[in-house]
Amino acid sequence: MDLRAIQAAAVANKRAKGLNTTDVPLEVALLTAEVGEAFTAWRRDLPDFAEELADILLFLAGLADMTGVDLQDAVERKLRINEARVYRRDDRGVPIKVTTPPEPRT
Repeated sequence: MDLRAIQAAAVANKRAKGLNTTDVPLEVALLTAEVGEAFTAWRRDLPDFAEELADILLFLAGLADMTGVDLQDAVERKLRINEARVYRRDDRGVPIKVTTPPEPRT
């Protein structure tokens, strides 16, 4: 299943269940809560960590749909940008971005 199919399925499920499909601030808050749940599951070594990561993706897909974003296109574009970036490590070993490539043409 590609990201477009995941996005479509996530939104179809939200509509079928009468869940939020229009309130962007609410969806951001719910996404943030899911990130917190994933962190807690990881930190406590709970068995539902993978499920929490899936929840994050599904809420993100819903948010993308609400705002007219094709998540697959956005992710593919961002991967190309990240691949072309160059980093150096500072004295503490922290990666610092040295270059930002021009935006790829689509």
